[in-house]
Amino acid sequence: MTTTTAPEGGPADASVGPVVVMGISGSGKSTVGAALAQRLGVPFADGDDFHPPANIAKMSAGQALDDDDRAPWLDALASWLAEHGQGCVLSCSALKRVYRDRLRADAPDLALLHLDGPVEVIRERQATRPGHFMPATLLASQVATLEPLAADERGIVLDVSTDVDTIVARAAAALVDQAPLESR
Repeated sequence: MTTTTAPEGGPADASVGPVVVMGISGSGKSTVGAALAQRLGVPFADGDDFHPPANIAKMSAGQALDDDDRAPWLDALASWLAEHGQGCVLSCSALKRVYRDRLRADAPDLALLHLDGPVEVIRERQATRPGHFMPATLLASQVATLEPLAADERGIVLDVSTDVDTIVARAAAALVDQAPLESR
């Protein structure tokens, strides 16, 4: 499981609370999430590492997960968020509102950073990432499943067409400055 811990002495900015970097496969969740956690000095976990072997096998075979497949995975993610609720970053697709609601059940102060952008950009990224179990053939199912943030969800949408440093800077500013996080 890919998790990093905060630097010696604890989180530099624990006031951010739990944060989920969400989006479809290939949007940069893991890269942005790890960089954001490092910048904030809080623990990071990659949601992909919480999938049970059966889920990984199914996705590797080009089969999309259903809600039943995702339930134990979401429970594990929600538990991790609750354990690190004072400040953490988790990368997780969180494609449906019901999935985000499950995470919020254990982490009510959850902030969502939705990485979004042109499908062509994301398709290009998927084609160049080595060794990931999620095949590019499942991109269409992810796009079809994605439910954008609702107006009552605490979060922001960040454009993935820019570089990682810019995305992280915008996310950190919104979180640290306690700027209102609204769905856009």
